[in-house]
Amino acid sequence: MKGTRRLTRLLAAIALAAAAFDGSAQDRMPPLSTDQLTEEQAHALAEFVAARGQPTGPWIALLRSPELMTRTRTLSDYLRFESVLPGYLREFVILMTARQWGQSYEWNAHYPLAIDEGFSAEMAQAIAEGRRPEGMLEEEEILYDFCSELQRNHGVSDATYERAVERFGEQGVVETVSLVGYYTMISMILNTARTPLPTGATQALSPFPY
Repeated sequence: MKGTRRLTRLLAAIALAAAAFDGSAQDRMPPLSTDQLTEEQAHALAEFVAARGQPTGPWIALLRSPELMTRTRTLSDYLRFESVLPGYLREFVILMTARQWGQSYEWNAHYPLAIDEGFSAEMAQAIAEGRRPEGMLEEEEILYDFCSELQRNHGVSDATYERAVERFGEQGVVETVSLVGYYTMISMILNTARTPLPTGATQALSPFPY
């Protein structure tokens, strides 16, 4: 009887996990029509379109809080385009965060950017599968260990911290943590809103086994 109950609970957990990752799940925060917008939302949207074009993905959900949308875009601009971390390492951190949250929309958006920046497709595949990549450069190992500890333990060991500061400086460490935090927020928004993948995109990430 206990074995049957345990199996039932396991199957239920798997079903819930599958539902959470189902790209066809209902979009809770679809795009707002023009007549639905408040004055503040219309202003935030106009500013966003002027800076980046039509909003997609998390920005559609963030429009529900127009001031937050505007301030988030400013933070995003710095972390993505001006951080002291090299571009391919920024994308490395973003992919690790997307994997941690099972966020295929975020993964699909940043995987090609990572490859364009020179990140290895083999390493990206290992991250997607939840494996430690082989053949990493020293700076990649440092970031992998740093982000893994931060996500798993909610902190980093002295040894990992010291290696990161030695390689990237205190500013680089702060910006690495901020990248993880920012894309954790974005992943949480996408997961909560159940934002669907773009048309024609495939589910890149499978749920981790329970």
